[in-house]
Amino acid sequence: MANAISDGLMPVAEYVRMSTDHQRYSTENQADAIRAYAAANNMRIVRTYRDEGKSGLDIGGRDALKQLLADVRSGRTDFKAILVYDVSRWGRFQNADESAAYEYECAKAGIKVVYCAEPFDNDGSPLSTIYKSIKRSMAGEYSRELSTKVFAGQCRLVKLGFHQGGLAGFGLRRALLDEQRNLKGELNIGEQKSIQTDRVVLVPGPPWEVATVERIYRQFVCDGRSERQIADELNAEAKRTDLDRPWSRATVHQVLTNEKYIGNNVYNRTSSKLKQATVRNPPERWVRCDGAFEGIISLELFTQARQIIASRSLRLSDAQMLELLATLWRRAGTLSGLVIDESEDMPSSTSYQTRFGGLLRAYALVGYTPDRDYRYLEINRSLRASHPDVVAQVMQAIRGGGGEVVQNAGNDLLHVNGEWTASVVLARSQVGSGGNLRWSLRFDTSLAPDITCAVRMDSSNENPLDHYLIPRLDMGAWPQRLGEDNGGLIDGYRFDSFQSLAELAARTPLEDAA
Repeated sequence: MANAISDGLMPVAEYVRMSTDHQRYSTENQADAIRAYAAANNMRIVRTYRDEGKSGLDIGGRDALKQLLADVRSGRTDFKAILVYDVSRWGRFQNADESAAYEYECAKAGIKVVYCAEPFDNDGSPLSTIYKSIKRSMAGEYSRELSTKVFAGQCRLVKLGFHQGGLAGFGLRRALLDEQRNLKGELNIGEQKSIQTDRVVLVPGPPWEVATVERIYRQFVCDGRSERQIADELNAEAKRTDLDRPWSRATVHQVLTNEKYIGNNVYNRTSSKLKQATVRNPPERWVRCDGAFEGIISLELFTQARQIIASRSLRLSDAQMLELLATLWRRAGTLSGLVIDESEDMPSSTSYQTRFGGLLRAYALVGYTPDRDYRYLEINRSLRASHPDVVAQVMQAIRGGGGEVVQNAGNDLLHVNGEWTASVVLARSQVGSGGNLRWSLRFDTSLAPDITCAVRMDSSNENPLDHYLIPRLDMGAWPQRLGEDNGGLIDGYRFDSFQSLAELAARTPLEDAA
């Protein structure tokens, strides 16, 4: 970095962040207050780090703050302090220690963080430390209160029959309604409403998709076909899911069990509030509006499908589940998550994990000792087969966000917007001795990508669970093994959907940037 101008003024950097919580926190207002503070305290602003419209709940997506911390860690900064409007602009971290950890990194490098609009000097005194702790807690509490209010509003809209978040699903489409409930048109994947008073509902999709959904139900209920048989037939006919992926037993099962196909609007099946881990909620916590949309399957047919599935696994006792597992072991000669999930008339591997606290414990109860080498090879073979599909999802997300992406046929390296490169790696999940999941990471450093998208696979190693976006600068210090909770410094790079890459690749029109 360039040397600071030698004029007797202390060289400082400014960090500004704008979310959507209040106009007074606009980056322009923050910058004005920071510059007034700098002028009054013999400081010169030599560098600006700016995060526009970014949540302060974690460091994910806050590229400017990441760059600031990377510059500080490098030891090649041209400033001696960082000016921030107030504690909340540094972040509304749900764990106040995360906010303190980033500030400590700066202090350790000899760079002080100054909160310009706070009524205290950040001088390390006991009073300022107590004051900061209170303000950090208040900032996190504000987000929790806001989350509660937003959730209440979403629940109200669900009960009125409006769709809240998520893809429509195969056979359905999202449609936009104006304030008078007049149809304005359909939304494509990745598109969002732009007018606050507009609302989204689900409508039947293309006729061939609707016919395919009806066919899936008839084959399952009337013809006694299994999910696997139906998926194989659809794939043989080159039919693809709404995400342009091959059909699997799981995707057919999702069609057979989702109430939106009979027109019911069901919300809050899972929760992932304030960037926390996703949890499955019991049915009594679901929010619903029956008959909200036009159904494409009759209630009678849906009920029959549900009864078939329920009788297959939901009411099994522990002893019955273990007997099925032992029978599968005798028949297949081995056990693994993949073997269980690919077997018809069996509970899923996730069901065994939930019921018995992990697959290894279930194996032990039936006397099976897994061949780790065999399982490792089996899972790796599955991951190699899944890699092209995951790469395709990443590319679809980038293009959906308006970016351009080209894949190198020789090494799968992605070239985005002709400006930067990305590599996609899959992290194999394993069940630890305590029943918790662990992930192993392997990087191809020879590719030297600007960003590595490290995708953690779910417990069955079949579908992406989440992913980490790791800049090349951080690759050398990145851990090779991850747990379910890795602390703020690591999990700050975690994202739940590939929308993160779409935002990173989005192009800004010149007139908007001017």
